[in-house]
Amino acid sequence: MSVFLRRSCGAALAYAITTQSAFADLTANDVWSDWQAYLGGMGYTVTGDQSVSGNVTTITDFIISLAVPESSDSVQMTIPEVTLTENGDGTVQIVYPESFPVTISGGGEGDSFSGDLLYTNKDLNIVVSGSPDDMAYNYSAASMGFVVNALDLEGEDIPEDSVDASLEITDVSGNARMQIGENRDIVQSITAAGLAYKLVVQDPETGHDININGRLEQLAFDGTTIIPAIFDAADIKAIYEAGFAVNGAFSYTSGSTDIEGVSEDETFSMSSSSKGGRFSGSIDAKRLAYEVSQTGTKLAMTMSELPVPVEINAANTAIVIEVPVLATEEVQPFAFSLNLNDFTMSDVLWGMFDPTGALPRDPATIALNTLGTAKILIDFMDPEVSEQIESGQLEPAELHSLKIKELLISMVGANLTGDGDFTFDNTNTQEFGGMPAPTGELNLQLVGANSLIDKLIAMGFVSESDAMGARMMMGLMAVPGEEPDTLNSKIEFTENGQILANGQRIK
Repeated sequence: MSVFLRRSCGAALAYAITTQSAFADLTANDVWSDWQAYLGGMGYTVTGDQSVSGNVTTITDFIISLAVPESSDSVQMTIPEVTLTENGDGTVQIVYPESFPVTISGGGEGDSFSGDLLYTNKDLNIVVSGSPDDMAYNYSAASMGFVVNALDLEGEDIPEDSVDASLEITDVSGNARMQIGENRDIVQSITAAGLAYKLVVQDPETGHDININGRLEQLAFDGTTIIPAIFDAADIKAIYEAGFAVNGAFSYTSGSTDIEGVSEDETFSMSSSSKGGRFSGSIDAKRLAYEVSQTGTKLAMTMSELPVPVEINAANTAIVIEVPVLATEEVQPFAFSLNLNDFTMSDVLWGMFDPTGALPRDPATIALNTLGTAKILIDFMDPEVSEQIESGQLEPAELHSLKIKELLISMVGANLTGDGDFTFDNTNTQEFGGMPAPTGELNLQLVGANSLIDKLIAMGFVSESDAMGARMMMGLMAVPGEEPDTLNSKIEFTENGQILANGQRIK
């Protein structure tokens, strides 16, 4: 996780400086010096030969490189020439070549890799205004993107025609403001008409291709970044403790992806689409939070053995996560929610297990909304932590409370709803087999369960004996509600370790 954050944050910030009205006169040397200070402070090595002719400053062999600490991963971007022209009105015009190479390499024993990319742009226009401590970048381009020219995995060259990958963003415009004070504060806003991507990979053993083509429409991004004035770029934890923080939101109005190819001598195709989506996220020294949502999701798939498309649809999908990331002595809040609304399947898929239409085919909904508190015992940004967790050497956290604000499962004619509220005693892990002892209650209501069991028996999915066992368990854990085929259950966990179901002790 720490390596990913280091790469992602560094790459995003490097991009911002190369692609970002007026406040005061600004010189070309101000801009060039700030690039060196900014990227150098982020751990990048920045080199270039500077020459000045009149109002034009030219940087030749402009190289930005990064060696990822404690690994052999590296990224290098080489720009043959960049010109910075003082316009005479306090602004500076930046001109990049229409294409230049980017090389990436890294990996450890047995998994080394390298790649050559070609960055491209058309009608890229960048103007910088302001002062050395308060620069505003305004930019636009007809298109920006990259093409993969070569890949080398584990020392083996991959033939040029076996991999074809590209990405292009069209009608791009944006602005970014960098203010340097106690920290470097960056505010960015970007819009684009569309984003298209393509990936073709050929299996060297069979010669079969897998083709992926996708597109997003009407993209928008707004975000802020705080970069500390002084920090150790090799220590990801120290960066965040020094004040590094990122907050942003990305959205699009529609999207689609098409995949086709051959797997184990069977042809297949899959297409997905949506009517829009949004991703928002933030991270600082205390918390990581993100929310992903999408509307009008549709997935269709065909295979050689099943040429008729199998379709799945969902009106709305969303996931929200908010968690602490650094160890403290304090108990900290967390939250998690998942929503899958109006989920439907095609009649072809239903017909595979319910050809007679015995089960109701109304749209299904699954929703879970929780929040709680926990004491974080480890620093998730420490690169050694994940290995220690996997080996069982560390416990990541202590759970102190959990509140289930909403539980809803509605499908095939049955509905389960519920809520609950619990606290946990981390000094007592013997009572429940290593789990901290809970105190609290869970309230559940199940509607339509007996009717569903009857249908499953008629379909042959459930035997009479299994159904009897299920009904006996429901009778033990629940009581009939006021409405027909309704069961209510109140499960209580007491401080003395007892478990009660509707007032009756079961433990």
